[in-house]
Amino acid sequence: MTEVRPPLITIITVVYNGEATLEDTIRSVIDVKYKNINYIIIDGGSRDGTIDIIKRFASYIYCWISEPDKGIYDAMNKGWKIAETNSYILFLGAGDKVLSLPKNLKDDYSKVFYGDVFIGDKLFKPTHNRLRLTLGNTLHHQALLIPKALNEEPPFGINYKIYGDFDLNQRLMKEKVKFEYCKDLKSYALPGGVSADKLNDEMLGIVKKNFGRVATAIAFCYYTLQKFKQLLQKI
Repeated sequence: MTEVRPPLITIITVVYNGEATLEDTIRSVIDVKYKNINYIIIDGGSRDGTIDIIKRFASYIYCWISEPDKGIYDAMNKGWKIAETNSYILFLGAGDKVLSLPKNLKDDYSKVFYGDVFIGDKLFKPTHNRLRLTLGNTLHHQALLIPKALNEEPPFGINYKIYGDFDLNQRLMKEKVKFEYCKDLKSYALPGGVSADKLNDEMLGIVKKNFGRVATAIAFCYYTLQKFKQLLQKI
């Protein structure tokens, strides 16, 4: 009897000079218990030992390229373009790890599935509702399965430095795409990644583009309050 394979998951890693951390990410993809994964690595033209690591694990990699890019979201777009249409896409940075994938994932390409992310030794619990996702990126890409069928063309604005995925999440929400929590979807995010530095101006620009001036004013007040709380904690 032919074994029925679960829906295809495409895991994409974008990396530049990630010699110190990339192998941990690759091994996590190899070791995760899921039987239908295409693994794609997009390298930005690394000058350290990154390419040597990729070549060592080439038999586990569906596709990899190494060439200069215009930033992280340009690289992510390249991976998105390569991914097969009938697949769920998940992004891991170099040093991130996938810990577990859904046991009973359905081939329902109308939903986005999200899960938990460990950032260092702290658990980030995702939340999804209109208010929270309007104010901030409450869903981390390390535990976010997005069907490519929802957006065939590469979806990220390459002008963004940090929050292109925040923009995509908001646009999917505006399109009334259903987001569903999945307790079996868990990942690890390497602390100190690019999004650790908050670029409030970029976030405000995204909120304004997607939801207008009133939402932007509320978001500005929220970010200001968060900064104030952080200052108080340091006193």
